[in-house]
Amino acid sequence: MRELRIAVGRAGARAQTWPPLLLKGGLDFLFPPLCVACGGRVSEVHALCSSCWQSMAFVEGALCACCGLPFEIDPGEGTVCGGCYAKPPRFQRARSLVHYDEASKGLILAFKYGDRLDRAPAFARWLERVGRPLLEDADLIVPVPLHRWRLWRRRYNQSAILAQHLAKAAGKPFTPFVLERARATPSQGSMPSAKARRRNMLGAFRVPKDQRDGVRNRNILLVDDVFTTGATLESCARALQRAGAGRIDALTLARVVRPASHTI
Repeated sequence: MRELRIAVGRAGARAQTWPPLLLKGGLDFLFPPLCVACGGRVSEVHALCSSCWQSMAFVEGALCACCGLPFEIDPGEGTVCGGCYAKPPRFQRARSLVHYDEASKGLILAFKYGDRLDRAPAFARWLERVGRPLLEDADLIVPVPLHRWRLWRRRYNQSAILAQHLAKAAGKPFTPFVLERARATPSQGSMPSAKARRRNMLGAFRVPKDQRDGVRNRNILLVDDVFTTGATLESCARALQRAGAGRIDALTLARVVRPASHTI
């Protein structure tokens, strides 16, 4: 009798799983999960197909211990690149998911300018994996803000949406009002050089007075879409340091990788 009750219990438990499985199968048949890049069929939601996955150049291997720039050869743990050695940035660590190249550019620009906000959960899931050490140390997740006029024109801040999904995935507080743009600045993409980008970002961010107590001695993880020269993240980190923040790290979807001559 005991064996019969166990068998019946197991059968009942299996039966209880059938409706959800049938429902999922039906939904997958009607609305199959699609690759977030090319729209081809994939086995699960928020995923890349094998072809798009292979085309992505992930930022991995030996990296600068500070800015996360990939090295062509492994110079040993804790090594920093020439740029960080010459002028250490205000943030402690920056990490990125992929190289900003032809394979990733369209994916990111569609998210940034083309209302493809449906990609945010996938991006956040991938960032949560690559940025796990940074997330473990973070007290607050802070997006790089847009100026209010640019936000009005674009209608959304892609970095804030990405940070919100990342904070939910990591179980960390999402604090979008810790930083604000102190002044409108020309697009960084229009700047002709790294020096011009740094000049463009001087004094561009601040921590509002009513946010300073919440920032003091807290470890901050900055979230942005693309790391180009690091000027934007540097300016954000400077404003947070002035407000008394603790450790400041940064996580971006992509980064522009400079030629090997810029590394040591």
